[in-house]
Amino acid sequence: MDNTASSEPLAGRLLFFCGIGGSGMLPLAQIAHGLGHPVAGSDRSRDQGRSPEKFAWLEANGFALFPQDGSGVTSPDQVLVASAAIEDTVPEVARAKELGCLRLSRAELLSRLFNAADFSVAVGGTSGKSTVTGMIAWIFAHAGLDPTVMNGAVMKNFVSPENPFASARIGGAGVFVSEVDESDGSIALYRPTVGVLLNVSLDHKSIEELRVLFGNYVAASGTAVINLDSAEAGYLAPRAGKVVTYAIRAREADLTVEPESIEHSASGITAALVDNRSREVVPLDLPMPGLHNLSNALAAIAAANAAGIGVRHAAFALRQFAGLARRFDVIGTSPSGITVIDDFGHNPEKCAATLRTLRATPGRVIAFFQPHGYGPLRQMGTELAQTFARELGPDDLTIMCDPVYFGGTVDRSVGSERIVGLIVAAGGHAEHIADREDCGARILAAARPGDRIVVMGARDDTLTDFARSLLARLP
Repeated sequence: MDNTASSEPLAGRLLFFCGIGGSGMLPLAQIAHGLGHPVAGSDRSRDQGRSPEKFAWLEANGFALFPQDGSGVTSPDQVLVASAAIEDTVPEVARAKELGCLRLSRAELLSRLFNAADFSVAVGGTSGKSTVTGMIAWIFAHAGLDPTVMNGAVMKNFVSPENPFASARIGGAGVFVSEVDESDGSIALYRPTVGVLLNVSLDHKSIEELRVLFGNYVAASGTAVINLDSAEAGYLAPRAGKVVTYAIRAREADLTVEPESIEHSASGITAALVDNRSREVVPLDLPMPGLHNLSNALAAIAAANAAGIGVRHAAFALRQFAGLARRFDVIGTSPSGITVIDDFGHNPEKCAATLRTLRATPGRVIAFFQPHGYGPLRQMGTELAQTFARELGPDDLTIMCDPVYFGGTVDRSVGSERIVGLIVAAGGHAEHIADREDCGARILAAARPGDRIVVMGARDDTLTDFARSLLARLP
């Protein structure tokens, strides 16, 4: 990270976002714009005609959009906001370099806006960040704190005609809630008032690297909120100055639940929440299913409590938590009783959580999976195959299309057919059908009353449209 560049003043300078429509860039562009910065950008998806409604909304709301040909970068006073992974050959990057523009990564800009807030809450960990960020945002808004929120997913509670892409909430500058990422090391840039650590498990880095990153993050937080059910997260608790702990299984945590009180349904989960500090017992009624979401709710309540909101008030607010788009998002149920679910599951841990939630209630599962690239499939394909084989039963079915591919020179030697072969070899039922629309036809032919169809994958806005099209064609 270029800390000298990151300290240059931004006031009054146009921020040009390369890839402004992306799930990480769009909410950050909204927040920067909401805080008074002039914002412009470009996106390859716009040039290719994908997601036109998103870009039409951006233009209608004061964001200047340009083709991704460098034409929008015109002055050395502009600041280029671009992923650190974007190549120097991208026209905006080349043009910014030629003009001598300041370049900031997404995380460098976000951390500057975040650290400037009077009160800040960061949510870190390998999985669950977006959901917990959305929960905290809703509790804060319910309590009248008017938070500004940066999320990687659309928060349904904040969707409106004025803000259909509510992965950001534009509130006051004084309270800022954001998920923070360890995969690129940028978590080190944040100085949160409250830092939440959900879990620590292998994803992009070695466990040794993660211990250093998350340990430093916990130490930099005014108050750390730590999940004792994650052994690695619990191991880092001594690094915290002040700490609030939570857990479902670890009975010694500050916030926990009575195990015998947990009740599952297809649409939610309930439990008796216990505050071991005060011995108060509070009913927790969450309108989204799965033990992982019960854990997420405990994290959000603990963070809100560290911000001065009562445990009972925080738990009550979550009764109206509407969830996130593409996070176990029930699209609907057909007249014959077949339910379609849209889900962001794309790595082994996220897929396992979704599949376990489905298997906790009756009905066959048809799991459609679109890998989000050839690289990730090569990196975690074996673990993905093990996940689908282990979590699904003998009557369930996995259908996998080819990875999403937007062009470029990526190695395409490892494809979906290898993963399907591994699932079958492990005793699971799986089919590889290269084209997504052909997968849809197969799903429709296989579906029967009582089935749950789950559409899984990341980095492709059209997966939700695919899920909706399946529901529309079901009997």
